[in-house]
Amino acid sequence: MELIYSAQKSDFDPQKRYRNPEHFERPEAGVTSVLVVGDWPNVVDAYENVGVEVEVKNVARVLIVGAGDTKAELEELIGKLRIESDMVRAVIDGLDAGEIEKPEAGELAIRLFQALDGIRLQMVDLAGQRDDLAMENETLRNELAELKAAEDVDVEALKAKLDAAGVNYRANASKESLEKLVADLPKA
Repeated sequence: MELIYSAQKSDFDPQKRYRNPEHFERPEAGVTSVLVVGDWPNVVDAYENVGVEVEVKNVARVLIVGAGDTKAELEELIGKLRIESDMVRAVIDGLDAGEIEKPEAGELAIRLFQALDGIRLQMVDLAGQRDDLAMENETLRNELAELKAAEDVDVEALKAKLDAAGVNYRANASKESLEKLVADLPKA
C-alpha cells in the first residue's frame, strides 16, 4: 500500500490514500512506499527506520505577509494556534477517556467543551426523566396488580353467594353478569 503524507486541503486523487503529516505518530503497518510532500523529517525518518521506501517532494514555501505583520507577530499567532490545537486535542482525548475537563485556553476548545458539557447535561436530564418514568410505570403495574387481585376477590365472593343460593352461572362469567345475578337474588 502506498501512502501520501501531505498537508494539502484539496485536489485529492480518489485512487490514492492520504494522511496529514501534522497528525503523524508512527508508521502504519502494511505500507510499501511513502510519498512525503513538504518538509516532514519525522515521517521520513520513521518510515526509513522500518525499511519502507520514502520519496520526498519539496514544495515551495510561500510566506504570506499582511500589512504590519512582523515575524514576531506571526510567531505569536502560530503559538496561539498551536495552543488552540493542543487544547482541542486535550478535549477530544478526554472525551475518548470518558471524562473531559474545561480547557484553560483556546476559544474553540472552550466552545467545544461547552457544547459537549451541554450535551452531557441533557443526557443526565433525560436519564432522570427515564428513571422517573420507570418508577411511575412500576407503581402503575403494582396498582394494576392490586386492582386485579381485588376484582378476583370480588368475583369469588359473588360466586360464593350464588353457590349458596343454588343459582347456576357460567364458569367464565364476567363480574358484571355475576353482579346482576346477585342483584336478582332477593326477587327470587
